[in-house]
Amino acid sequence: MVDRLAAFERADAERAILALLAQRDAGRTICPSEAARALGGDDGFRPLMGIVRDAARALVADGAIEVTQGGRPVDLDAARGPIRLRSVQPD
Repeated sequence: MVDRLAAFERADAERAILALLAQRDAGRTICPSEAARALGGDDGFRPLMGIVRDAARALVADGAIEVTQGGRPVDLDAARGPIRLRSVQPD
């Protein structure tokens, strides 16, 4: 039997992050676990958190999103504790 979670790739997580953010008002955030749950469901999301973080890192590098803590942008790799993801608003 093929592990269905192994079938998910970073691109799937990127699409999930962007789709969830598109449903939010400008400036609003999502929790990375929301993207993982969108892919793996409530019972299967935890193993996908690494993929979602990798996807967030790639989207930050592309300038599409930013990672926040306490409403302020932070470096994903330096952040400790809960983070949120927010679309970057065009100037």
